[in-house]
Amino acid sequence: MSVPAVAPVRRPAAPAAPRIDSPRRLQPVTAPAGRRKPKLAYALIALAGALAIGGVQIALSLAITQDSFTLAGLNAQQHELDLRTEALQEDLTGLSSPQVLATNAAGLGMVVAGAPSYLRLSDGAVFGTGAGADWTSTVDPNGAGAVSNALIVPPPAEPTAEEGAETPAGADPVQDLPPAITDGLPSPTTH
Repeated sequence: MSVPAVAPVRRPAAPAAPRIDSPRRLQPVTAPAGRRKPKLAYALIALAGALAIGGVQIALSLAITQDSFTLAGLNAQQHELDLRTEALQEDLTGLSSPQVLATNAAGLGMVVAGAPSYLRLSDGAVFGTGAGADWTSTVDPNGAGAVSNALIVPPPAEPTAEEGAETPAGADPVQDLPPAITDGLPSPTTH
């Protein structure tokens, strides 16, 4: 008997293990490192910075507040000036009304003519009646047909203490106030 020939078995090549050049150098810690003491200069610089930021914020807040008070004062002054402007505008409107102008013209002796006349400048010719007005006006601004104008009538002056609004000695001035409440609300008396 013959022995059969056995073929050699091939084994796959094993991957090469990574090569470590240097071994790890881990060492156990024997004692924790000592804490360094913080320096006082750094703490003082941080505290001074915080105080400076706070001071700047307070200063800005005060400046803004002061500006708001100044703005409120200027707004009140502007409102007062607007009211005065409106009052002066009403006075101007009243004084420039046709009724006042006609009254002032009549006071100066001016009269209204009956019919208008025109003058041609090129040759000096007069068109219309060409006669002057007589001394009687056709319009009476203060007559029966005049309409009262509240803008030109001055308000009545209030009497002062010197002009006759005197009260007799010892008399209390008349008050338009309700009676003083001393014991609760006033109630009517019943039987």
